[in-house]
Amino acid sequence: MKTSTRDQAEGMFHQVKGQLKEIAGELSDNPKLEAEGTVEKISGAVQEKVGQVKKVFEISSVLLVAAAALLTLSVPAQASRMDDRIESSAKQSYLFKTYLQEDDIKIESKDGAVTLTGIVAEDFHKSLAQETVAGLPGVKNVDNRLEVKGTPPTANSDAWLRDKVKVTLLFHRSVSAGNTEVDVKDGIVTLRGTAASQAQKELTAEYAKDVEGVKDVSNEMTVNKTPKKKRTVGEKIDDASITAQVKMTLLYHRSTSVLKTSVTTKKGVVTLSGKAGNTAELDLATKLANDVNGVKSVNNRMTIK
Repeated sequence: MKTSTRDQAEGMFHQVKGQLKEIAGELSDNPKLEAEGTVEKISGAVQEKVGQVKKVFEISSVLLVAAAALLTLSVPAQASRMDDRIESSAKQSYLFKTYLQEDDIKIESKDGAVTLTGIVAEDFHKSLAQETVAGLPGVKNVDNRLEVKGTPPTANSDAWLRDKVKVTLLFHRSVSAGNTEVDVKDGIVTLRGTAASQAQKELTAEYAKDVEGVKDVSNEMTVNKTPKKKRTVGEKIDDASITAQVKMTLLYHRSTSVLKTSVTTKKGVVTLSGKAGNTAELDLATKLANDVNGVKSVNNRMTIK
Protein backbone atom coordinates (compact mmCIF):
# COMPACT_ATOMS: atom_id res chain seq x y z
CA MET A 1 0.00 0.00 0.00
CA LYS A 2 1.29 3.47 -0.88
CA THR A 3 2.17 5.71 2.06
CA SER A 4 -0.32 8.32 0.88
CA THR A 5 -3.17 5.80 0.96
CA ARG A 6 -2.09 4.47 4.34
CA ASP A 7 -1.88 7.98 5.83
CA GLN A 8 -5.33 8.85 4.53
CA ALA A 9 -6.87 5.62 5.91
CA GLU A 10 -5.18 5.92 9.32
CA GLY A 11 -6.05 9.58 9.54
CA MET A 12 -9.73 8.86 8.93
CA PHE A 13 -9.62 6.00 11.49
CA HIS A 14 -8.16 8.26 14.20
CA GLN A 15 -10.69 10.97 13.43
CA VAL A 16 -13.57 8.53 13.99
CA LYS A 17 -11.89 7.05 17.09
CA GLY A 18 -11.24 10.49 18.53
CA GLN A 19 -14.81 11.59 17.89
CA LEU A 20 -16.10 8.48 19.70
CA LYS A 21 -13.82 9.25 22.66
CA GLU A 22 -15.14 12.82 22.72
CA ILE A 23 -18.72 11.58 22.85
CA ALA A 24 -17.94 8.97 25.50
CA GLY A 25 -16.08 11.49 27.64
CA GLU A 26 -18.89 13.99 27.35
CA LEU A 27 -21.57 11.40 28.26
CA SER A 28 -19.54 10.02 31.20
CA ASP A 29 -18.53 13.46 32.36
CA ASN A 30 -14.88 12.49 31.85
CA PRO A 31 -12.99 15.63 30.69
CA LYS A 32 -9.73 13.70 30.30
CA LEU A 33 -11.26 11.17 27.92
CA GLU A 34 -12.99 13.94 26.00
CA ALA A 35 -9.70 15.85 25.66
CA GLU A 36 -7.89 12.71 24.45
CA GLY A 37 -10.63 12.25 21.86
CA THR A 38 -10.27 15.83 20.63
CA VAL A 39 -6.49 15.50 20.27
CA GLU A 40 -6.77 12.18 18.47
CA LYS A 41 -9.41 13.59 16.09
CA ILE A 42 -7.22 16.59 15.23
CA SER A 43 -4.16 14.33 14.78
CA GLY A 44 -6.18 12.07 12.48
CA ALA A 45 -7.30 15.05 10.40
CA VAL A 46 -3.70 16.21 10.02
CA GLN A 47 -2.56 12.72 9.01
CA GLU A 48 -5.32 12.52 6.39
CA LYS A 49 -4.26 15.89 4.91
CA VAL A 50 -0.64 14.69 4.78
CA GLY A 51 -1.80 11.63 2.86
CA GLN A 52 -3.73 13.81 0.43
CA VAL A 53 -0.65 15.96 -0.20
CA LYS A 54 1.48 12.86 -0.75
CA LYS A 55 -1.12 11.61 -3.22
CA VAL A 56 -0.82 14.80 -5.26
CA PHE A 57 2.97 14.43 -5.44
CA GLU A 58 2.66 10.77 -6.39
CA ILE A 59 0.26 11.64 -9.22
CA SER A 60 2.56 14.48 -10.34
CA SER A 61 5.52 12.12 -10.38
CA VAL A 62 3.59 9.63 -12.47
CA LEU A 63 2.56 12.36 -14.88
CA LEU A 64 6.14 13.63 -15.17
CA VAL A 65 7.41 10.13 -15.86
CA ALA A 66 4.66 9.62 -18.45
CA ALA A 67 5.41 12.97 -20.09
CA ALA A 68 9.12 12.15 -20.22
CA ALA A 69 8.33 8.78 -21.75
CA LEU A 70 6.07 10.36 -24.35
CA LEU A 71 8.72 12.97 -25.17
CA THR A 72 11.33 10.24 -25.54
CA LEU A 73 9.05 8.39 -27.92
CA SER A 74 7.96 11.49 -29.86
CA VAL A 75 11.47 12.81 -30.61
CA PRO A 76 12.47 9.79 -32.73
CA ALA A 77 9.03 9.85 -34.37
CA GLN A 78 9.43 13.53 -35.29
CA ALA A 79 12.95 12.90 -36.58
CA SER A 80 11.68 9.99 -38.63
CA ARG A 81 8.94 12.12 -40.18
CA MET A 82 11.49 14.84 -40.99
CA ASP A 83 13.82 12.31 -42.63
CA ASP A 84 10.94 10.88 -44.68
CA ARG A 85 10.03 14.41 -45.76
CA ILE A 86 13.62 15.17 -46.81
CA GLU A 87 13.88 11.99 -48.89
CA SER A 88 10.47 12.59 -50.50
CA SER A 89 11.14 16.29 -51.22
CA ALA A 90 14.45 15.47 -52.90
CA LYS A 91 12.86 12.88 -55.18
CA GLN A 92 10.02 15.27 -56.06
CA SER A 93 12.29 18.26 -56.72
CA TYR A 94 12.45 19.78 -60.20
CA LEU A 95 16.09 18.86 -60.79
CA PHE A 96 15.67 15.24 -59.68
CA LYS A 97 12.61 14.87 -61.93
CA THR A 98 14.33 16.43 -64.96
CA TYR A 99 18.13 16.34 -65.24
CA LEU A 100 18.63 13.55 -62.68
CA GLN A 101 15.64 11.34 -63.48
CA GLU A 102 17.70 8.74 -65.39
CA ASP A 103 20.33 8.48 -62.65
CA ASP A 104 20.27 5.75 -59.99
CA ILE A 105 20.41 7.90 -56.85
CA LYS A 106 19.53 6.58 -53.41
CA ILE A 107 18.77 9.12 -50.69
CA GLU A 108 18.99 8.22 -47.01
CA SER A 109 18.42 10.76 -44.26
CA LYS A 110 19.06 10.16 -40.56
CA ASP A 111 18.33 13.05 -38.20
CA GLY A 112 18.92 15.46 -41.10
CA ALA A 113 22.28 13.94 -42.11
CA VAL A 114 21.81 12.83 -45.72
CA THR A 115 23.84 10.21 -47.57
CA LEU A 116 23.72 9.99 -51.37
CA THR A 117 24.72 6.72 -53.03
CA GLY A 118 24.35 5.28 -56.52
CA ILE A 119 25.47 5.93 -60.09
CA VAL A 120 25.08 9.13 -62.15
CA ALA A 121 25.61 9.64 -65.86
CA GLU A 122 27.56 12.91 -65.71
CA ASP A 123 30.13 14.30 -63.30
CA PHE A 124 28.16 17.52 -62.74
CA HIS A 125 25.14 15.44 -61.70
CA LYS A 126 26.98 14.66 -58.46
CA SER A 127 27.20 18.35 -57.56
CA LEU A 128 23.69 19.00 -58.79
CA ALA A 129 22.23 16.28 -56.57
CA GLN A 130 24.23 17.44 -53.55
CA GLU A 131 23.34 21.11 -53.91
CA THR A 132 19.65 20.29 -54.38
CA VAL A 133 19.48 18.14 -51.26
CA ALA A 134 21.55 20.61 -49.22
CA GLY A 135 18.94 23.30 -49.92
CA LEU A 136 16.04 21.30 -48.45
CA PRO A 137 14.61 22.29 -45.03
CA GLY A 138 15.94 20.17 -42.18
CA VAL A 139 19.12 19.02 -43.94
CA LYS A 140 22.19 19.41 -41.72
CA ASN A 141 24.85 17.97 -44.02
CA VAL A 142 25.24 15.83 -47.14
CA ASP A 143 27.65 12.92 -47.56
CA ASN A 144 28.01 12.57 -51.33
CA ARG A 145 29.07 9.03 -52.23
CA LEU A 146 27.72 9.11 -55.79
CA GLU A 147 29.86 7.57 -58.50
CA VAL A 148 30.05 8.57 -62.17
CA LYS A 149 29.23 5.94 -64.76
CA GLY A 150 32.24 5.26 -66.95
CA THR A 151 35.37 7.41 -66.94
CA PRO A 152 34.74 11.16 -66.49
CA PRO A 153 36.62 13.59 -68.76
CA THR A 154 40.09 14.65 -67.66
CA ALA A 155 40.13 18.06 -65.99
CA ASN A 156 40.79 20.95 -68.42
CA SER A 157 40.43 18.67 -71.46
CA ASP A 158 38.24 19.68 -74.41
CA ALA A 159 35.57 17.16 -73.36
CA TRP A 160 35.63 18.50 -69.81
CA LEU A 161 35.34 22.07 -71.10
CA ARG A 162 32.46 21.11 -73.42
CA ASP A 163 30.51 19.72 -70.48
CA LYS A 164 31.09 22.89 -68.45
CA VAL A 165 29.77 25.07 -71.29
CA LYS A 166 26.71 22.84 -71.70
CA VAL A 167 25.94 23.00 -67.99
CA THR A 168 26.39 26.76 -67.91
CA LEU A 169 23.87 27.19 -70.71
CA LEU A 170 21.54 24.60 -69.20
CA PHE A 171 20.31 26.69 -66.26
CA HIS A 172 19.83 30.03 -68.08
CA ARG A 173 16.30 30.69 -69.32
CA SER A 174 17.33 33.40 -71.84
CA VAL A 175 19.22 30.87 -73.95
CA SER A 176 18.19 27.48 -75.30
CA ALA A 177 20.63 24.76 -74.24
CA GLY A 178 18.46 22.14 -75.94
CA ASN A 179 18.87 23.82 -79.33
CA THR A 180 22.59 24.54 -78.92
CA GLU A 181 25.36 22.20 -80.04
CA VAL A 182 28.72 22.66 -78.34
CA ASP A 183 32.07 21.48 -79.73
CA VAL A 184 35.49 22.26 -78.28
CA LYS A 185 38.94 21.91 -79.85
CA ASP A 186 42.07 23.19 -78.16
CA GLY A 187 40.01 25.34 -75.83
CA ILE A 188 38.09 27.06 -78.66
CA VAL A 189 34.32 26.58 -78.44
CA THR A 190 32.15 26.28 -81.54
CA LEU A 191 28.42 26.87 -81.12
CA ARG A 192 25.91 25.50 -83.61
CA GLY A 193 22.16 25.09 -83.60
CA THR A 194 19.33 27.60 -83.61
CA ALA A 195 18.55 30.71 -81.59
CA ALA A 196 15.15 32.38 -81.29
CA SER A 197 16.67 35.82 -81.92
CA GLN A 198 19.94 37.60 -82.65
CA ALA A 199 20.04 38.70 -79.01
CA GLN A 200 19.76 35.08 -77.83
CA LYS A 201 22.51 34.02 -80.23
CA GLU A 202 24.85 36.72 -78.91
CA LEU A 203 24.00 36.00 -75.27
CA THR A 204 24.74 32.30 -75.78
CA ALA A 205 28.21 33.21 -77.01
CA GLU A 206 28.75 35.61 -74.10
CA TYR A 207 27.84 32.94 -71.58
CA ALA A 208 30.16 30.42 -73.28
CA LYS A 209 33.06 32.92 -73.29
CA ASP A 210 32.67 33.42 -69.54
CA VAL A 211 33.30 29.75 -68.73
CA GLU A 212 36.66 29.17 -67.06
CA GLY A 213 39.16 27.68 -69.53
CA VAL A 214 37.48 28.85 -72.75
CA LYS A 215 39.97 30.64 -75.02
CA ASP A 216 37.56 31.83 -77.69
CA VAL A 217 34.09 31.20 -79.13
CA SER A 218 33.08 30.69 -82.74
CA ASN A 219 29.34 31.32 -82.99
CA GLU A 220 27.83 29.49 -85.98
CA MET A 221 24.27 29.43 -84.64
CA THR A 222 21.44 30.45 -86.95
CA VAL A 223 18.49 32.59 -85.97
CA ASN A 224 15.14 30.86 -86.32
CA LYS A 225 12.38 33.00 -84.85
CA THR A 226 9.70 30.85 -83.25
CA PRO A 227 7.02 31.64 -80.67
CA LYS A 228 8.43 31.51 -77.14
CA LYS A 229 7.42 28.36 -75.30
CA LYS A 230 5.36 29.09 -72.23
CA ARG A 231 6.29 27.42 -68.96
CA THR A 232 3.58 25.05 -67.89
CA VAL A 233 2.28 24.42 -64.38
CA GLY A 234 4.01 21.05 -64.38
CA GLU A 235 7.38 22.79 -64.76
CA LYS A 236 7.11 24.71 -61.50
CA ILE A 237 10.56 24.87 -59.92
CA ASP A 238 11.02 24.41 -56.18
CA ASP A 239 13.30 26.59 -54.03
CA ALA A 240 15.94 23.89 -53.46
CA SER A 241 16.30 23.36 -57.22
CA ILE A 242 16.58 27.11 -57.80
CA THR A 243 19.28 27.43 -55.13
CA ALA A 244 21.27 24.56 -56.66
CA GLN A 245 21.06 26.07 -60.16
CA VAL A 246 22.15 29.53 -58.97
CA LYS A 247 25.10 28.11 -57.00
CA MET A 248 26.35 26.09 -59.96
CA THR A 249 25.79 28.99 -62.36
CA LEU A 250 27.92 31.35 -60.27
CA LEU A 251 30.55 28.63 -59.86
CA TYR A 252 30.85 27.82 -63.57
CA HIS A 253 31.01 31.44 -64.80
CA ARG A 254 34.58 32.70 -64.88
CA SER A 255 33.60 36.18 -63.66
CA THR A 256 31.88 34.92 -60.51
CA SER A 257 33.62 31.59 -59.78
CA VAL A 258 35.98 33.13 -57.22
CA LEU A 259 33.21 34.81 -55.27
CA LYS A 260 32.33 33.40 -51.86
CA THR A 261 28.58 33.60 -52.30
CA SER A 262 25.85 32.24 -50.07
CA VAL A 263 22.58 31.50 -51.87
CA THR A 264 19.14 31.03 -50.32
CA THR A 265 15.74 30.94 -52.00
CA LYS A 266 12.24 31.51 -50.64
CA LYS A 267 9.23 31.25 -52.93
CA GLY A 268 11.41 31.88 -55.98
CA VAL A 269 13.12 34.97 -54.54
CA VAL A 270 16.89 34.46 -54.38
CA THR A 271 19.04 36.15 -51.74
CA LEU A 272 22.79 36.47 -52.35
CA SER A 273 25.22 37.28 -49.57
CA GLY A 274 28.99 37.30 -49.30
CA LYS A 275 31.84 39.38 -50.71
CA ALA A 276 32.36 40.86 -54.18
CA GLY A 277 35.60 42.39 -55.45
CA ASN A 278 33.87 45.41 -56.96
CA THR A 279 30.51 46.79 -58.08
CA ALA A 280 30.82 45.11 -61.50
CA GLU A 281 31.14 41.65 -59.90
CA LEU A 282 28.20 42.36 -57.61
CA ASP A 283 26.00 43.48 -60.51
CA LEU A 284 27.04 40.50 -62.65
CA ALA A 285 26.12 38.05 -59.87
CA THR A 286 22.66 39.63 -59.78
CA LYS A 287 22.32 39.46 -63.56
CA LEU A 288 23.37 35.82 -63.80
CA ALA A 289 21.15 34.73 -60.91
CA ASN A 290 18.18 36.59 -62.39
CA ASP A 291 18.51 34.59 -65.61
CA VAL A 292 18.33 31.19 -63.88
CA ASN A 293 15.27 29.01 -64.45
CA GLY A 294 12.57 29.61 -61.84
CA VAL A 295 14.02 32.78 -60.29
CA LYS A 296 11.40 35.49 -59.70
CA SER A 297 13.74 38.15 -58.37
CA VAL A 298 17.15 38.57 -56.74
CA ASN A 299 17.92 40.31 -53.47
CA ASN A 300 21.68 40.95 -53.56
CA ARG A 301 23.07 41.60 -50.08
CA MET A 302 26.69 41.08 -51.06
CA THR A 303 29.21 43.64 -49.85
CA ILE A 304 32.27 44.95 -51.68
CA LYS A 305 35.52 43.93 -49.95
